[in-house]
Amino acid sequence: MNKNVHIIGAYNTKFGNLEEETIYSLYEEAAKGAIKDAGIDVKGIDAVFVGNYSGGSFNNQEHIAPYGVNILPELRHKPMYRTENACASGTSAVHMAEMAIKSGKAKNVLVVGVEKMNSLDTKNTAIALAKASYWEKEGAHEYTFPGLFAEYAKGWMRHYGYTLDQLREWMAEISAKAYQFGAQNPLAHLQKARTKEEILGIPDEKNPMIAYPLRLHDCSLISDGAAAVVLSEEARNGSVEMVATSSVSDYLNIVDSKRGNYFLEGAAKAVQEAFEQANMTIYDIQVAEVHDCFTITELLIYSAIGLAEKGKEYKALENRDVFLGGRCVINPSGGLKAKGHPVGATGVSMHALLYKQLTGNAIGVQIDNANAGLILNIGGSGATNMATILKRSKK
Repeated sequence: MNKNVHIIGAYNTKFGNLEEETIYSLYEEAAKGAIKDAGIDVKGIDAVFVGNYSGGSFNNQEHIAPYGVNILPELRHKPMYRTENACASGTSAVHMAEMAIKSGKAKNVLVVGVEKMNSLDTKNTAIALAKASYWEKEGAHEYTFPGLFAEYAKGWMRHYGYTLDQLREWMAEISAKAYQFGAQNPLAHLQKARTKEEILGIPDEKNPMIAYPLRLHDCSLISDGAAAVVLSEEARNGSVEMVATSSVSDYLNIVDSKRGNYFLEGAAKAVQEAFEQANMTIYDIQVAEVHDCFTITELLIYSAIGLAEKGKEYKALENRDVFLGGRCVINPSGGLKAKGHPVGATGVSMHALLYKQLTGNAIGVQIDNANAGLILNIGGSGATNMATILKRSKK
């Protein structure tokens, strides 16, 4: 289990409302793109892991992993697995692929994340996503995911004594940062830059309340897309090493839960475990792709990853720590808020784009002298928490 695992190739499709694409075409584009980028013979792939949240709900296709054989007949009779862990389905696939290599079961593994979401109307999409909650206590009582993460926003304000106006300012700044980065990412779902002042000035009818206190511009997007990476036991010039991986589970529900609603405890523990594995701290990380499914989530992530104290997460904004040129640039891809959030693809996309970032081939904004990066992918309302630390491989 001491083998080093490296990302040797990656690919990310365009994210958005991709009317001409299907779950099959997205899977194919990402898989073939990553293999080409890695420069590896298809026959050298020993296994395939596919992150997909709910192809059954969105596309009437739950059993999706073996479609890899249809795409690449050379992989016939190779093992293929689908992973589901809500919004962390993609990182689950990456981590399981890493385990396959470390265990000696495989030398090279293809990981694909895919979701084609824009096939249902808004109501049925919300229902499909709510199935990632604790249905009996939450989804069945008409809690949507904006409503679940609104519990964090209300809990944080109540616990630390902040006002709605203060929170709106900080959330608008996070949203504006995402839009600024997304505008420079040609693969992003949203590519229109906005300032904090512009967001705060949007009329209520164009920025409606989705679940108090979260408005439309506090929410990530319903997106189609796919991403893929190739993992290998062998480093090569231009590869990136997975120096740490961690997964932490917590109570499934946030409503009436034993976990707090003002701090991302599971996320913080996952990140801390990854730092301990790598013998690193947040001060060794120059860039991170984190799970900004809502603006409140990113705000709370600042304390979870160690950029700010609990209750003073806004300091990371005030100090410009998370912006371009800051101590640890957060979501230069635009994040879920602007790049998009095709659920099963999200975690793989984080790995794919951070790989590109660390090899100096960023899609969009390039962070100068970035040597190490952090990924934090969250499933459900904080029930699944997965962290990865990537670092340029030693040549």
